[in-house]
Amino acid sequence: MSLFPSLAPNLGDTPHLGAVFQAFPDAVKPLLQYHDILLRGDSPLSIAERELIATYVSGLNACTFCFGAHKIYAKVFGIEESLIDAMMEDIETAPLPKNMKPILAYVKKLNALPANMRDADAKAVYDAGWNERALYDAVQICALFNFMNRIIEGTGVTFDYGATPPTDDELQARRTRTYMDYGRELGIVD
Repeated sequence: MSLFPSLAPNLGDTPHLGAVFQAFPDAVKPLLQYHDILLRGDSPLSIAERELIATYVSGLNACTFCFGAHKIYAKVFGIEESLIDAMMEDIETAPLPKNMKPILAYVKKLNALPANMRDADAKAVYDAGWNERALYDAVQICALFNFMNRIIEGTGVTFDYGATPPTDDELQARRTRTYMDYGRELGIVD
């Protein structure tokens, strides 16, 4: 639960991001387009890997809403929940693919200490077989979820996917649902 009161009383008792977007729709469309490009567009990183990074950053930031939402997406795209739990417990001992550990280490350092990034951090990612585009996509995902985590926490969103898991039908729908589809469902994107 957020320590901050809801930004606006009309967001309800357990505000959801959708309520925030509906209350303040002006910049939502380009934000959702960016989500679609970054998380569902072409990338050397699979959708599952990108969702894993989004989940990791949100977990590092203790953003319950984004962590829960993207943990669900990671699961929908093939990541085991136990792997996510192990990753959050200890990245070094988690049974992650070896090539993901350097990217996640990079993201963790960027998330906490961006001014301390060094050539060696990028070299570890490249040595694991990733190219510059993969690293740039990971950097963008880290930045996007720092942005989104602050929107969530700053507006008092308290909806918890852990307490309210989606149904099996909702899980299946997430495989093909875009972020722009979400905006359309909210009635704020054409």
